[in-house]
Amino acid sequence: MRRLLLFTCACAIAAGTAACNRQAGTDGGRPRVALVLKTLNNPFFIEMQRGAEEAAKTLGVDLVVQAAERETDVDKQMQIIENLIQAKVGALAVTPSGSREVVPAIVKANQANIPVVVVDTRLDEKAAANAGVKTASFVGSDNYRGGQLIGEYLVKASGGKARVAILEGIAGHETGDSRVRGFRDAVKGSPAITIAASQTANWERDQGFNVFQNILQANPDIDTVFACNDMMALGAIEAINAAGRAGKIRVLGFDAVKDARAALERGAMAATVAQYPDEMGKAAVEMAVKAMKGEAVQADVGVRIGLVTRENAAK
Repeated sequence: MRRLLLFTCACAIAAGTAACNRQAGTDGGRPRVALVLKTLNNPFFIEMQRGAEEAAKTLGVDLVVQAAERETDVDKQMQIIENLIQAKVGALAVTPSGSREVVPAIVKANQANIPVVVVDTRLDEKAAANAGVKTASFVGSDNYRGGQLIGEYLVKASGGKARVAILEGIAGHETGDSRVRGFRDAVKGSPAITIAASQTANWERDQGFNVFQNILQANPDIDTVFACNDMMALGAIEAINAAGRAGKIRVLGFDAVKDARAALERGAMAATVAQYPDEMGKAAVEMAVKAMKGEAVQADVGVRIGLVTRENAAK
């Protein structure tokens, strides 16, 4: 029923009907908040939606949740944001698919006096400043520190000796860039840890498989892969299995989604970083509601992270 309600409201927004535009920022007298995710084809964002829905229920607001089919479809995300602005939602919470690309859509929200909470991925600082963008709050974890955690784990687990491939997120995307930078900084003090390849797989499982399969063919001596999210890591595991090298390559991920935790428990993955996306969704709605009401809003809301290994995956 909940999914049907969200779909119905989404259709009304796209059509520009009066049903979703009765009064600025409200739906039938209740405050209306929109959560625009990168995709709903990733368990990470499904968990974020769940946390947001719980917060909306507690706070007594209507929540509209929309997303493009793929994380790489920035144009679709911008279109969704612009449609929601036209529908005069009370506040927007956005997980940017492009740190720079989405800035013009946020500018339009500013012009419409709709407060914006940025979630998970920060806007490009220079692009936002040049455009004069104003946001109410940022909600997310420290991606740089997460990259450090997984890099520090590798140093200890490998005894300071490894030949590594990195599967990056979307090129120029703040989230993936920060994770890679943190990882590289954590291992740079160990000269016997070398990075043999670093390529984007655009956050997607199928690309994780294809890209890592090609990397393995070019670099058969690789013994470790760090994927900037678990979906790419799971794709890399499939490539490892297809190459007949199961158990011979250390797989490191990021996000601690359910399938990754299962891979940890069976020994197919060595470690990942938990981010607690449900807490992000909850905090995003809370900040959006405060901003919509004109209340004081925390400018930066940090969400905890933690290293997850086989030993604590079940917890």
